[in-house]
Amino acid sequence: MDEATLQFYRQNAEAYAGWTKAASTRLQGFLALLPPGGAILELGCGAGNHSAVMLAEGFSVRATDGSPEMAEIASRRLGHPVEAMRFDQLDAHEAYDGVWASACLLHVPRDELAGILGKIHRALKPSGVFYASYKMGEDDGRDNLGRYYSYVSREWLEMTYASAGSWITLSSDTNVIQSFDETPANMLNLVVRRA
Repeated sequence: MDEATLQFYRQNAEAYAGWTKAASTRLQGFLALLPPGGAILELGCGAGNHSAVMLAEGFSVRATDGSPEMAEIASRRLGHPVEAMRFDQLDAHEAYDGVWASACLLHVPRDELAGILGKIHRALKPSGVFYASYKMGEDDGRDNLGRYYSYVSREWLEMTYASAGSWITLSSDTNVIQSFDETPANMLNLVVRRA
């Protein structure tokens, strides 16, 4: 992960946690694809809003965030362990029924994303489900807070996923969100199943 971006979240963990919105409306659809009580890995859990819903629904959750400070805040809020882990440190093999990565893999440099997706593919059980959301565009760059983003097209993302493993696309849609830096962002939401 980009060091300046990681430092932003480390230094602004309390402010970001206070800003964090309610859980995504897409979460219930994702959970419905998993076996009851299934094992979920959440990457980039932030303040823990999504993990809170997963835990309340009876799932076994491994919540992670790249910022130790954010992980500590989320752990306190959830009353549940949250692990400080960068995406490149994922080393599980067929351990999870689902992986949830809401608005976090968009910080991975373009040339590193396929490797991270390969780690996620290995971490999923056969037929495991993976949700991720990305900012749409054609290049990379930084926002006015200094955070790095890889802006992706649907076509580029499909090719990158294909290079990382065999997937079945379950859904793909777009929406517009308001970012932490108060600018609108066009998001691509992708749900795939490990083939």
